[in-house]
Amino acid sequence: MILDKYIETALKLGADHAVKFTIDQIVFDSRTLLKCMFGCSDWGYGHTCPSREGSLKPWEYEKILRNYKCGIIIHSTNKKISQDVSFEIERQAFLDGYYFAFSMSDCACCEKCTGFSGHKCANPKKARPAFHSVGIDVFKTVRQFGLPIDTLKDRDETVNWYSAVFID
Repeated sequence: MILDKYIETALKLGADHAVKFTIDQIVFDSRTLLKCMFGCSDWGYGHTCPSREGSLKPWEYEKILRNYKCGIIIHSTNKKISQDVSFEIERQAFLDGYYFAFSMSDCACCEKCTGFSGHKCANPKKARPAFHSVGIDVFKTVRQFGLPIDTLKDRDETVNWYSAVFID
């Protein structure tokens, strides 16, 4: 299956794990918006933030994303690797004829987001919304696959970054 090819590519590009999913395995929960609004210091700044003007709401993302059949989830302990891998898989899937392929990852395009200085996004074609910011419960979703994820208890703990590429 084509997803096996993308998993192999993700691992070659540096992902710690890559697993295939079907859309029914994605756990949607619009409460993620509360955690963004009241728990994220990036709220109101980034191009991919759900606070930006014109951003879709989680329930709108869910309606759109449910049109996909499958995809892959990418795990890395490096935020930039997670984004770079997911974007490359999106590109490859598009070139393979899956023209609606779409990646989501916590943005790591710039060392410091230009949104914090009041400027427009420096990489609007590459920046994507975070997997969690579109109304996906990343914890419940990735735990189904035995992937590592826990709430962080201190700043010295390893962060697990997740991205996904939706393919149809």
